[in-house]
Amino acid sequence: MKSDGIFKQVIAVFIVALAIYIVAYHAIEDRRTHHGPWEVRFTQDATGAPALLINEPKLAITNVMIVFPGEIIASTNQPTTLALVQPRATPFDVPFGKCVFMDATSLPGTLVFELFDHEIQLLPRALTIDKIERPWVSPMRVVLDTRPVPPPH
Repeated sequence: MKSDGIFKQVIAVFIVALAIYIVAYHAIEDRRTHHGPWEVRFTQDATGAPALLINEPKLAITNVMIVFPGEIIASTNQPTTLALVQPRATPFDVPFGKCVFMDATSLPGTLVFELFDHEIQLLPRALTIDKIERPWVSPMRVVLDTRPVPPPH
């Protein structure tokens, strides 16, 4: 009889622990994802130059456009929107270059792109272009110069 009571206690403790785990897991996941991901659209501006359109509505970052004048993309390159929610191994290809770093532990996280020889870093607190930090201003339009090709030695 005594072993039957212990078995019931073990089952009860297991059920309570499982319930606590489920509630804690969902609370942590909600906290991790409540701001949502960066929405990065690889598109063109009105002149046909390649452009990035960056949005993160929960942080009030909307319509931030980075334009790459003088750069050429294939005419078959259709506008593409990435919402990077799940972590991926880096580097990985994106329409105008590569994503070289991604931290999606707590969304929106950090993204670093290498596009047309420019480094674009998206942080919740600031936008970094070629290691120069800029505050987020919505809407904003940044036009990047074409990088000169260094002379051969």
